[in-house]
Amino acid sequence: MAHSFGLSLYAATQRREPGAPDPRPRPAGALVWVHAPTVDAARPLTELARRLAEEQDRTVLMTGAEGPPPPPKGVLRADLPGEGRAQIRAFLDHWRPDLGLWMEGDLRPALLADAAARGIPLIFADAQHARLPDRARWFPGLTRATMGHFAHILTLDDAASRAFLRAGADEGRVKVAGRMEEPHLTLPCTEAERAELARTIGARPVWLAACLPQVEEDAVIAAHRSALRLSHRLLLIVMPESADRAAELARRMEAAGLSVAQRAQEDDIHPETEVYIADHPDELGLWYRLASICYAGGSLTTGARRDPLEAAALGSALIHGPKAGIYAAPFARLAARGATLPVTQAKGLGDALADLMSPERVAALAGAAWDMASDGSEVTDRVLDLIDRMIEERA
Repeated sequence: MAHSFGLSLYAATQRREPGAPDPRPRPAGALVWVHAPTVDAARPLTELARRLAEEQDRTVLMTGAEGPPPPPKGVLRADLPGEGRAQIRAFLDHWRPDLGLWMEGDLRPALLADAAARGIPLIFADAQHARLPDRARWFPGLTRATMGHFAHILTLDDAASRAFLRAGADEGRVKVAGRMEEPHLTLPCTEAERAELARTIGARPVWLAACLPQVEEDAVIAAHRSALRLSHRLLLIVMPESADRAAELARRMEAAGLSVAQRAQEDDIHPETEVYIADHPDELGLWYRLASICYAGGSLTTGARRDPLEAAALGSALIHGPKAGIYAAPFARLAARGATLPVTQAKGLGDALADLMSPERVAALAGAAWDMASDGSEVTDRVLDLIDRMIEERA
C-alpha cells in the first residue's frame, strides 16, 4: 500500500546515469504512473497524486516536471526513460505500471506504444493540445496511431476536443471534462490568534504586501502614503522577503512619516498604527485571513514570490504587477476570470489601492478568485473514479 514504504519513497528522483537501472524496488500492489511534461501540468497532477495516495491508498509514480508544489509524501519520483527501446523496456519492466496518465501535450510515441502493447491502460487528461517530437512528424500516421493508445482523452473544452478529433483521435474516446483542480493552498493559522488580532484591528481596512523584496519597498511606501489620504484608518501589514529586512524597513517607513509596529518586537497594533511589520513566512495564512487586499510581492520587478492561489483561497483580493515568475499559469487563469487587479508599473500600485477602497469592488475580486481557486474538484473526482474502475477491470 502507498503509505507503508516510509520516507525512502518520498522526494526527488535519485540522480543516475542515463539508462542505469533504478535501485529502488517496485512496491507491491497496483501502481499508477502519472506524467507531467510541464511545470503548469505538474500542479493539478500533484493534487491528483496526493488524492490517489491518500484516498485510494495507491502507489503513485510521478515523472516529468516538478512543482511547485513538491510531490506529496508517499509519492515516488523518477525520470522518464530515454528514447531507446532498451531504456523504455527497462523502465516498464521495473515499474510495471497498472495504469498511465499523461498530462497536456508533449507525447513520447515509442514509450506510449510499448506501454499500450503491454496492455497498460492510458489516459490523456487536461488535454488541450498534442505535440509529437519534431523528428516523429516525419512518419505519416504516427499522430493518429499515438492517439489510439489512449483509452480516454479528457479535454479542457470543446475546441480542444475538435483539435484531437482532427488529429485522428477516436470520437468515442474523446470527452470534454474541464480542468482538474489545483493543489489545496489554504495556509494554516491559529484561530485564537486570528480572532484576537481581528478584534484589535476591528473594522479598519487592511492590505498586505506579501514577501516584499527590498527593490519594491519604495513603491509600497508611496502607495500606502497615497492611500492613507483616502482612508486614514487603512492598515498595511508588510512581510518582507527576508526577515533580516524587518528592522531596516521599519526605520525607512518611520522616516517616511508612518507609524510602525513590529511583530518581532511584540508591539501591539494601536488605532494610530499605520504599518505592522510581520517577519515570519509561516504566518502568511494568518495575514491573508486578516487582509482583504493583498499585493503579490516581487510581481513588479523580478517575479512573484508566492503562489497567487494562496491569497485567492483565503478570500484576499489580489493586486499584482506584470512579472508572474514561476506562477504564470495561475496568474493567467485568475486574470482570465477578472479575479485580480493588475498594474503595469510601481506608480500604479497606489491607484489600484484607491480602486479597492470600495468594499463591493474587493468582494467581487475576492469572490471571483475564490471561485477559480476552488474549481476542478468535480473533474478530479471523475478522473479518480475512472482510474479506480480501470485498475479494477485490469485486475
